[in-house]
Amino acid sequence: MIWVPILLGTFKIAVFGTGMFFAIKWHYDQGRKKKEEDARIRAERTPENAE
Repeated sequence: MIWVPILLGTFKIAVFGTGMFFAIKWHYDQGRKKKEEDARIRAERTPENAE
């Protein structure tokens, strides 16, 4: 019966590790999307693009 805590501990680490990976990835992607949006807005406001 010693295998039960080992199995459940491994499963717990895998679940939390996967969750942490996707949380970090989501935050990174949100920051990148925000920077791209800011750059697009700045490019639209430049006088040389105004016609």
